Amino acid sequence: MNVKFADRVAVGELKETREGYLVATARVARTGVQLYYASELGDVARDAGFKPGDVVRVYRHADEVFAKDSLASITRLPVTVDHPAEEVTAANWQQLAVGEVGDAYATEPEWIVVNPMIKDAGAAKAARTTHQEISMGYSAAIVPARDGLEADFEQRGIRYNHLALVPKGRAGEMARIGDSWGASPVQDFQPGISPKSKGGLMPDMKTVVLGDKAVQVADTDVALIEQYKTDMARKLTDAESKHAAAIAAKDEDIGKLRADLATAQAAANIDVDSLVAARSELVGQVKAMDASIDPKGKTDAELRKAAVLAKLGDSIVKDASDAEITGMFKALAKDAATTNPVATALRQGVVNVGDAQSLADKALAKANTDLNAWRNQ
Repeated sequence: MNVKFADRVAVGELKETREGYLVATARVARTGVQLYYASELGDVARDAGFKPGDVVRVYRHADEVFAKDSLASITRLPVTVDHPAEEVTAANWQQLAVGEVGDAYATEPEWIVVNPMIKDAGAAKAARTTHQEISMGYSAAIVPARDGLEADFEQRGIRYNHLALVPKGRAGEMARIGDSWGASPVQDFQPGISPKSKGGLMPDMKTVVLGDKAVQVADTDVALIEQYKTDMARKLTDAESKHAAAIAAKDEDIGKLRADLATAQAAANIDVDSLVAARSELVGQVKAMDASIDPKGKTDAELRKAAVLAKLGDSIVKDASDAEITGMFKALAKDAATTNPVATALRQGVVNVGDAQSLADKALAKANTDLNAWRNQ
């Protein structure tokens, strides 16, 4: 079964030509064992009894890495920015290619070394900034490992398709790149160094509790996972504390609003008639003391102060408190009768001031006397 692979390596020294092209030196393929998730190897891993989350060992023998047919496929490779979802062919080369690998290559005891040239200005900028690693896109047949190898599978018939510029990765699973193209290694081992395994299938594993489940993970990943769990627990605690504080603040606001509502309702229940009667009585008392005082726009306290001022003078009122002025006003109000002419007339009745006809007769007689006064001289 043929499987697509994407193996990442660092870019070597970059040189710029006078035309603005970039030429790099990079080790791009090597012998040895690499680890992959079984799910990325498809049916061949499943048929061998592996579960999708299992990590399997894939060996690349020097005979395959340096085979003539394989080496022939590494020349004139197109260079791409990131892995395309499909093979680079004549049909899509113009859309995908930003450079190429030359005819020359070199072999070292464990590596193949090539000199890709990047000819696109945007890709050249990416190679210096965001895409500082390269990843070979290739395919190979996966077969069970021969006896005596500390591996689960081997690669056969390696054929290269393109060389991709890719972002620089981070340690661990998140550094895996090339998923759109094919399988990416979980961990790489130098030739002659075998991965630790249990039962010949898996690297050293440890149990990590995630929620209500216990799962097996690679020993090298335990510390990262535990730190992640600690960080997430702290963030959850912080979020819960902020939420509780926000709820408490809202409850306080609700309590204030309820108190304000109760106060407003109590104010609405005040006996308006009683207030009007009390105000009318006060105005009457003030007018009795000084009819020139205008009550309009004055509070009760201001009315009392104006009345006391009118009666007793500024020297008495100047330094007096509201309570003292209220006491003075009450004392003065006892002595001042509240006058109401209509009520007084009704209380005293009509005063008889004499007979009108008699008064008229007296006036006529006096006029006649005054007129005839000359005759008596």
